Amino acid sequence: MKNFKLTLVAFLIFMGLSHSTRSLAQSNEQMAKASQNPVSNFFNFPFQNNTNYNFGPYERTQNVLNIQPVIPFSLGTKVNMINRVIVPIITQPSFTEDNSSTGLGDVLYTAWFSPAKASKLIWGVGPVFQLPTASDSNSGSEFGSGEFGIGPSVVLLSMINQWVVGAVINQINTFGDASTSKFFINYFINYNLPKAWYIVSAPIVTANWKADDGQKWLVPFGGGIGKVVKLGGKIPLSMQIQVFYNAIKPDAFGDWGTRFQLHFMFPTKSMKEKMKAAN
Repeated sequence: MKNFKLTLVAFLIFMGLSHSTRSLAQSNEQMAKASQNPVSNFFNFPFQNNTNYNFGPYERTQNVLNIQPVIPFSLGTKVNMINRVIVPIITQPSFTEDNSSTGLGDVLYTAWFSPAKASKLIWGVGPVFQLPTASDSNSGSEFGSGEFGIGPSVVLLSMINQWVVGAVINQINTFGDASTSKFFINYFINYNLPKAWYIVSAPIVTANWKADDGQKWLVPFGGGIGKVVKLGGKIPLSMQIQVFYNAIKPDAFGDWGTRFQLHFMFPTKSMKEKMKAAN
């Protein structure tokens, strides 16, 4: 209930900020599309807070704050290297007691190699690594497997008029006593509205291949709304809130979850030059 209230307060702040901001120029509406592109030529700093309600046998609240900076580098004139790090801060309910604890999960690092010249289909491929950073990993951490993992990662998207549609797909296998095998797909559908508003549906679907039958998949459906504003008239900030219903889920999960995200954006030198030339 406490996390639900915090989410509600965040939403009210979000709405207040958006109403107090004057109408954005066309370039700022393009920023909304850029914020929806995982391989855009921007330094991106999203803070994504995911809350799952009625989690575990005591029906407590699980909260996962993903701090996920995205840093692009140019590898010559034809290829960009997009580096993404996801640092999860997890509040995890206990399965044996009616309490929760907070710790660091396993960090994910992805390196996508993407064409520097944009086309109708934007894509990137590369490896994804799981780093064994989970708190108390030596004693069977509740925050992650605490094992090194590696696998392939693909990002695909297309921008057609007001639409931005795509997906990030990972498969990670770890090595050790837990020896996990997990699949991840974050598909996203965005429809951009005037004045830098947008409608978004971006659920995260996961599969644990080594879990028991009926416990492998978590398949949420839902969506929400977002808006891009400029802090101090200079720094683009994309804000969004989404609500999800878990249509397929392991027994530990409840029916509902929410996401609140703040996404700060800073253009690279080459992007600044393109934006200046466009103006």
